[in-house]
Amino acid sequence: MIKKPLIVIVGPTAIGKSEVAIELAKRINGEIVSCDSCQVYKYLNIGTAKPTKEERKKIPHHLIDVIEPDEEFNAFLYARKAHKAISEIHKKKKTPILVGGSGLYVRATVDGIFLGAKKNKAIRERLRKFSSDTLYRKLKKVDSETASHLHPHDRVRIIRALEVYELTGQPISALQEVSKGKEPNYNLTMIGLKRKRKELYQRINQRVERMIKKGLVKEVKNLLKKGFSKDLIVLKGLGYKEIIGYLDGEYDLKEAIRLLKRNSRRFAKRQLTWFNKDKRIHWIEIKKGDSASKVVSQIAKLLKC
Repeated sequence: MIKKPLIVIVGPTAIGKSEVAIELAKRINGEIVSCDSCQVYKYLNIGTAKPTKEERKKIPHHLIDVIEPDEEFNAFLYARKAHKAISEIHKKKKTPILVGGSGLYVRATVDGIFLGAKKNKAIRERLRKFSSDTLYRKLKKVDSETASHLHPHDRVRIIRALEVYELTGQPISALQEVSKGKEPNYNLTMIGLKRKRKELYQRINQRVERMIKKGLVKEVKNLLKKGFSKDLIVLKGLGYKEIIGYLDGEYDLKEAIRLLKRNSRRFAKRQLTWFNKDKRIHWIEIKKGDSASKVVSQIAKLLKC
């Protein structure tokens, strides 16, 4: 069987993935599949840096605004939707371009496996302070499927399940489902985008400033007014937890912005650490002043198109 093409573009937040992907899609008659664990949610627009409506009109985008903020979602469900979108794009004789910085979602889609979360001593020590009943109730709340298979006093497995959840944001039951999958039958090309660290951090800081100017605080207020709990996983994510802290009076807006910039830089560093482990990725360094078109020209040479 001839493998159908799938191009994957990854990299840290604010690196410029969306602009490059749109230019590439224009050049190769492609469509974009967003691989972002937060852009799948409706109403979360500014804080997730979704492509604009104008950008989405130019090139079709998939897996953006597909679920409510309080709906359960995980890597397994994402991969299933992604494969469907990729298949639909292939049927149209177009090339799918999977774009995003959510490493677990990328891995679930291209490999169908989950390699596990490393042990975290600090998390385990904190969890061990709780009673077995409290731990079990916590697990039932975040991963009822795993809880149903465990004895309420099986502290070792309960703590491991909670540890994985804290480290990945995904229930261990969903990750185990992913691990049962078979490797998708794609002719895969993986491209990573990177910049000098100083420039990347500058771009991150500028992006945060733009988000605030565009109305990130109002966006968070509106989400809470709609009745969505600030305890939802997605509202504990980057860009939302910092603003909620401000709205709760924990600190002023200036501090919220500082925290968001700092946390975004830390997140970018973790993303790079994750993707650097994947030796299939062809890295392209974007130099200051490079246009998206120039970067696409480099990608085109790689794709031989």
